[in-house]
Amino acid sequence: MKLNCDLGESFGAWQMGLDEEVMPHIDMANIACGFHGGDSDVLARTLMLAKQHNVIIGAHPSYPDKQGFGRRSMALTPEELSNCLHYQIAAIEGMAKVQGLTLEYVKPHGALYNDMMADKTILTTVMQAVASYPSPLKLMLLATAKAEQHQQLAQQYHLELILEAFADRQYTDDGQLVSRKIAGSVHDKPALIAQVKQLLATGCVTTQSGKQLPLHADSLCVHGDNAAGIALIQEIKALCHTR
Repeated sequence: MKLNCDLGESFGAWQMGLDEEVMPHIDMANIACGFHGGDSDVLARTLMLAKQHNVIIGAHPSYPDKQGFGRRSMALTPEELSNCLHYQIAAIEGMAKVQGLTLEYVKPHGALYNDMMADKTILTTVMQAVASYPSPLKLMLLATAKAEQHQQLAQQYHLELILEAFADRQYTDDGQLVSRKIAGSVHDKPALIAQVKQLLATGCVTTQSGKQLPLHADSLCVHGDNAAGIALIQEIKALCHTR
């Protein structure tokens, strides 16, 4: 199972994450496009790191909400959201081409990611936007109990999906992520490792209520914001490579 991580989210003198330490240990980099984090210099450096370590690159677009780090929902019209996505995808694709790289997928960030998983209208707009972009791109979204429905919807737009699971988050019975506002929604290390092992061994996770939920996931999202996180990514990578 491929590991993906959100990167390139620094901005100017503000530093976010440990991109140089993370990049050697992941397979896919979800790179910020400037609307929640990142700038032209950060984007160029992050792409260069991905190239050095042969990491697959994906666009990580968000609502235009740099002040809120893309974590606040915005009531955009379908046209506005589509334009917002195309603008960000074009920025990273152009910068990638300068370095001889090919953009392969899109993974929305923060509130946009959560909103598309909760609202079919927003999900449809995102799918249409990615599918209508001139270059062929895949869309990464959350593996849930509705994965088959999501695949059927994507097929209407001839769009290929990458389904992801989260190593560090607790799940609801329908496969959504438990809100960060709820205690226990983010796993500690023992629970995280147990969830990864369970997912690799059985293709299931244990939900908040104790239910065994089957999840078909192509990729596992990890986070490397500190030294402990980097060590944890290495441990998860070792688990994935022993399967």
